[in-house]
Order: sequence, then C-alpha cells, then structure tokens
Amino acid sequence: MVGHVVMIAASLLVAGPPPASARADLQETRLSVMTWNVCAGTNSGCRLYRATTVELAEHIGRQALARPAEPGVIFLQEFCTSATGTLELWLEQRTGKPWTIGSWGLTAQDGTPYACHPDRLGRPRGAQSIAVAVAGEAAFRAHPLPSPPWYVRRAALCADLPALAVRACGTHLSSGGVLDDRQPGAPYRTRQLARLAEVASRPGYRTIVGGDLNVSPPDSGYGAAAGRRAVAPLYAAYQECGQRGPRRTGGWTREGKKLDYLFAPKGGVRGCHVDRAVTLSDHKPVYLDVGLRRPGPAR
Repeated sequence: MVGHVVMIAASLLVAGPPPASARADLQETRLSVMTWNVCAGTNSGCRLYRATTVELAEHIGRQALARPAEPGVIFLQEFCTSATGTLELWLEQRTGKPWTIGSWGLTAQDGTPYACHPDRLGRPRGAQSIAVAVAGEAAFRAHPLPSPPWYVRRAALCADLPALAVRACGTHLSSGGVLDDRQPGAPYRTRQLARLAEVASRPGYRTIVGGDLNVSPPDSGYGAAAGRRAVAPLYAAYQECGQRGPRRTGGWTREGKKLDYLFAPKGGVRGCHVDRAVTLSDHKPVYLDVGLRRPGPAR
C-alpha cells in the first residue's frame, strides 16, 4: 500500500483562524479522471484494432499517465475484456499503487458476447467492453440500459469508492447509425441517458459520470436535436468538464464534434483537457481535474 503525507507549516505568530478560502481548500480532495474510447474491438480503421493485450494495456496506461496529475479513475470504451488483468498489473507496476478494474462485455441481440476481433496472432481478446479502472479499492455494479432489441445491449458500469465517497459511472451509449438507435427522436439514447442519471446518483456520494455518449452538447448547434435535448438533464445536475460558463458545449473529441463527456459536481471542475495529438483511436481522450469538497464540521 502506497500512501502520502501532507505537511502543513504554521507560523509561530498566529493572529486568528485561517480565512474561509483556506479552510475550504483544506476540505477539498483533488481527483483526476480520464475517459477514452480506445477503438480496439472491431473497427479496422483504428490503430489499436487487433493489438495484443500487452500492447493495448501499455498504450492505455501510458496515455492515462501522460498528464501531470496521475488519474484516480479511468473510463474506457471499446476496450477488450481479456486485457483487463494486464492493464491492472501495468498500472500497479508503473504507479506503485493498487488498482481495481471492472470490465463489462457487450452482448449481441441473442445474448452471446459481442467479441473483439482477434489480435494479429489470431488470439482471442474477449468481448468488446466498457471498463472502469480505479486507484484503490472499489465495488462495481453493471446497470443494463434500454437498448434496441436488434443490436448490442448497453450498460453503465459504476464503481463506488468508499474512501472518497465517490460513485464513478462510465458508459458507451448507442449510436445513431442504421444498425443501432436509428429511429427518429433518438428514443433509445434518450432512455439510456435518463437511466444513466438515475444509477449515477447515490446518497452521501459525489458523482463522476461520463464516457462516449454518442450525442452532441445542447448548445453546440450540431448533431440531432433529440440527442442534444436528451443530454441536457445531465448538464442541469452536474458540471461538464469542457463547459465554460452557462453555455452547454465543449471542445470536440471525434471528427470535429463532442461525443465524449465527463460530468462532475457543480463548481468542482478545476481543469479539463482534450488530447488532440492522440492518433491511436478515432476518439480523443478527455481529462478532468475535479475538486471534491468535504462536508464541513457539524455546528
């Protein structure tokens, strides 16, 4: 177990209690989060397609650790279940901390696993999945989401972090393609987002929720209007990583549009970054730095 020590130096001449801003800082815990659709499963146009589990773990791990603030939570989409243990070990060896990873494999309409294509040596890589990686201990639960009966089943994967009183939920929602949520009005994504908002909330816990939502921001001016309306309740309940002021939009994450999101408690976003230099996937990773305020002492 690797820990850290915080040292606070105090002057010998103390005129009174610290200002309110300083007391608030002492009650805030910082958490860094990354979300990334790694495009590793079935899309032959992506560089991680047919990558080995070792290659997949190393590329994801290096990307996760590329920012100055080491992540405490990682959301992945289009991951492959067979790389779960390899990624967990890679992160533990590089950070010196224990990690816990939950991975939920998508299923086809008949209930069979929606398989990642084999690696370049023909070895199976498990099912295409969503994953949540957590530095430390966590309890995971998958929550099925309403999904078109003619295509793959979707879910939200939530991790409860009792040490931080945080619930972190990652997902990959249906797309608007002809094989998926193809009907006018985005009916399945609308229901998926409503269910996501329900399962992401837990009394006494702070919520971090995100992933590849396959809709455009409400004030973006692009994408289907139904999808923009469907994600609006999350903006009402939380602050999105790339949001600036009241305008509900953010920097693009795939081909000029924003599809990837990280929502945090309102007023908690301390930084947001989209790494557009990444070319391993058709999506860009998004990084969130959030300040989690601890409840003040009882009066």
